Amino acid sequence: MNFRKTPFSPGKIFATLLKLIPLVGFSIIAAYPVYYMVVTSFKTRIDWLNNQFGLPSKISFDNFIAAASQGRMLIWFRNSMIVTILSIVISTLFAALAAFAVARMRFRGRQFYLNMMISLMVIPPAVLIVPLFGIMVTANLINTFQGLIFIYVGLLLPFSIYLLVSFFRGLPVELFDAAAIDGCSSFGTLTRIVIPLSAPALVTLVVVNTLWVWNELLIALIFLQSDELKTLMPGISLFKGRFNNNEPLVLTGAFLASLPMILLYLAGQRFFVQGMVAGAVK
Repeated sequence: MNFRKTPFSPGKIFATLLKLIPLVGFSIIAAYPVYYMVVTSFKTRIDWLNNQFGLPSKISFDNFIAAASQGRMLIWFRNSMIVTILSIVISTLFAALAAFAVARMRFRGRQFYLNMMISLMVIPPAVLIVPLFGIMVTANLINTFQGLIFIYVGLLLPFSIYLLVSFFRGLPVELFDAAAIDGCSSFGTLTRIVIPLSAPALVTLVVVNTLWVWNELLIALIFLQSDELKTLMPGISLFKGRFNNNEPLVLTGAFLASLPMILLYLAGQRFFVQGMVAGAVK
């Protein structure tokens, strides 16, 4: 069998390099703020004043010690972990149950229910602040983790249901027919067949929703008014106001706040692209 070899000409190499220039440029623009934040975190204030954009003359961990001891960074970090984990677990559980019912069960009004979920996705959370505040005051849930988690779960469900419905509808019908023949219940089909096959969509959903909950500021700032209960993003705002003249210390706090999300994205990146196009084609 003869294979035709593609000619390796300098012109094609040059054309390929020209196409890569915009990609490299945008990558540098996107990565530079992260580089600046990380490098500045390991500088002393004097080192930063003498050389703001270069590498540290001597790596220092004083900013990390100060962020943990002088502020309430560890308390805010713990609060964000509690709120984020509970919000993601509850919303993903309810979204999976609702999406399976809409995608694979026949009942009156299921398309209307899905359309309603899609329409809720276009409502900005900011316009819901006033009615939500009234509800939380009536329920005595202001300044509690329960109230904030309740709001986050409600805001996450429309997108979560829509994404999982799209993925569940793309699974082969033969799998569900085989499960029914074997006597598997609907809940058993969901837990034994659908959930294991939906790892890309579920990982994508968890990553996207976790990023939103972790970085959310407005709702957490309004509904958690005690400094001891604040999550990381409102806490970082207070931290910046307190140490505004110490740029390395402020960026150290921002770096500590960003680190869990960076690690989460790196851990789930191999599923991320596959999950984002879940349900696009069958």
